[in-house]
Amino acid sequence: MQPTVDQIDQVKKYCDSLTQYNRRKSIEVKIGEVPLGGDNPIRVQSMTTVDTMDTEGSVQQCIRMIEAGCEYVRITAPSIKEAQNLQNIKDELRKRGYQTPLVADIHFTPNAAEIAARIVEKVRVNPGNYADKKKFEQIEYTDEAYNAELERIRGKFSPLVKICKEHGTAMRIGTNHGSLSDRILSRYGDTPLGMVESALEFLRICHDMQYDQVVLSMKASNTQVMVQAYRLLVQKLEEEGLPPYPLHLGVTEAGEAEDGRIKSAVGIGTLLEDGLGDTVRVSLTEEPEEEAPVAQALVDRYLGRKGHPTIPKVQKIPIDPFSYHRRNTHEVFNFGGENVPRVIADLSRFEIKEYKELESVGHFYLPELDKWTMNDHGTDFIYTGDRPVGFMLPNGLKEIVNYEVWKDSEKKDEAFPLIEAGNIEKVDHWHKDLNFVRISLPEANEALYTWLKERNNVVLLLHTDNPHAMPEMRRFYFDLINREITNPVVNVRSYPDLTEDQILLYASTDVGGLLIDGLGDGIMLGAGELDDRSGQKEWFKTTKFLNSTAFGVLQAARTRMTKTEYISCPSCGRTLFDLQETTAMIRKRTDHLKGVKIGIMGCIVNGPGEMADADYGYVGSGRGKITLYKGQGVMKKGIPSERALDELIELIKSDGRWIDPKTIIV
Repeated sequence: MQPTVDQIDQVKKYCDSLTQYNRRKSIEVKIGEVPLGGDNPIRVQSMTTVDTMDTEGSVQQCIRMIEAGCEYVRITAPSIKEAQNLQNIKDELRKRGYQTPLVADIHFTPNAAEIAARIVEKVRVNPGNYADKKKFEQIEYTDEAYNAELERIRGKFSPLVKICKEHGTAMRIGTNHGSLSDRILSRYGDTPLGMVESALEFLRICHDMQYDQVVLSMKASNTQVMVQAYRLLVQKLEEEGLPPYPLHLGVTEAGEAEDGRIKSAVGIGTLLEDGLGDTVRVSLTEEPEEEAPVAQALVDRYLGRKGHPTIPKVQKIPIDPFSYHRRNTHEVFNFGGENVPRVIADLSRFEIKEYKELESVGHFYLPELDKWTMNDHGTDFIYTGDRPVGFMLPNGLKEIVNYEVWKDSEKKDEAFPLIEAGNIEKVDHWHKDLNFVRISLPEANEALYTWLKERNNVVLLLHTDNPHAMPEMRRFYFDLINREITNPVVNVRSYPDLTEDQILLYASTDVGGLLIDGLGDGIMLGAGELDDRSGQKEWFKTTKFLNSTAFGVLQAARTRMTKTEYISCPSCGRTLFDLQETTAMIRKRTDHLKGVKIGIMGCIVNGPGEMADADYGYVGSGRGKITLYKGQGVMKKGIPSERALDELIELIKSDGRWIDPKTIIV
């Protein structure tokens, strides 16, 4: 009998199987009439953005969210008065026939949590700021002093647990990467382990008090940190003999539009692939009713997933699932080694006749200057199959063609061949520098692995037809690593029958999930033609979309940064300015700053903590007032909002990171 993962490596075990889809079985938590975990479906939720003191506005928004698919509605309660007003919101919703459970979001105010726990069906507390004070100070704690702090936390947190037990109220202990306390940071650092320990401190109190109606979350804006923290949490729960509590999945401050959806899918989808997660919240800088359909689309992908074709079980897990390490590869041309992951655009279904058509993959011919230029999404390679381009390509772009075309070409040095894995024995001539072999896990065998070890000029194009795509592709990587085969690998996925929205989420999950674990030296996406809004089918639009998605996935997985990243929180009742309008304003003047990360936070709660990964921060600190940050340090306070963007740009300029947009041709 073939051993299973958990029989081999308990230290690395965070899910039931790395090859067979099987949702983690958690305990059931009762949240009003909509229980979570256990055998219940994965739930979808979101959070209101209206001021909690605006009862009618909150009720109307709750209704829009519920009708969009929200099964839980979260409402901020930053102080006692908002906590008390939750009763009015709840009463009005019930009067109008809406029974959806409400969740109170608490950060700094235990007394507000204790009021809310008597009213709503669930309270969320952030252990990083519920009892600890955060002053961004480095303090050395002795074991005695550290334990004394834990007792202080028990004293502040126990009353809430008691109230929740008495009123049948559920609780989410929600750790955020950016709001770890000074005490946790001093002992564990800014790490996934610190995030997990922050939650476990509170969870152990719940366990001691025999209260198990708890949901856990490990949210971060950095997708690598987020995924690692959730995995480590599951492992630690089992290690300590604690119950398998349900998991709330989310990427904080994911942003807006395509970027926000890609980033959310990279983090959330990676965990869903391994059966982790009982409820999902997608955090977009958009109206909250726009979030639920995206979350539902992520969740629905796993309906019926159990019947996927069998993938061989893992004999040895060769990677650390709790920290990022890029797979060791040797360099082939500009793949692998220290090179960033490459993007290949699949143009094999089209005949490229004009320079202008390459604009779909980010390469632009300027006739007045008689030269080429490219934007931040200029693809590295184009795959043209049996239809090679008939003109000279720009220097920054290389071509891949099918072997049968390449071998008969008079210009073998100007393109690179693609060979199917089943045909390698028939190949009698190879390119001296770079050859592509298209392969899937079922095609791999010992003879092929032996052959690969002798080939230092081969890059693999890894594809799959298995609905359980990411785990099958990951399984192939495990074989390579365990056999010490170091050829670079490009992750290839094609979605011929899906919509643009589905492709965005599925590609982010399938390829992003591999990149999160350091698996992949490139990406190539394919699709059928996508309808544009006028109903016309245009290959140009499809290609441009796929190319943009590929670069977006690489950025979201933190493996290749090609554009400005905006870490913007979803609005909530605490927000002190119009977040969508402000984000659009900031993007308009800064979206040319390649690789710069800007946090845009509506209030101090989502300020220096939640934007921990940002280079610069723009944070609401009062009505019409903005505080600017560099990293986690305050640079300027109380700036009038009408001057704040100019001040932010001056701050970026003072660091030498500003580029005049007029100098950028495309």
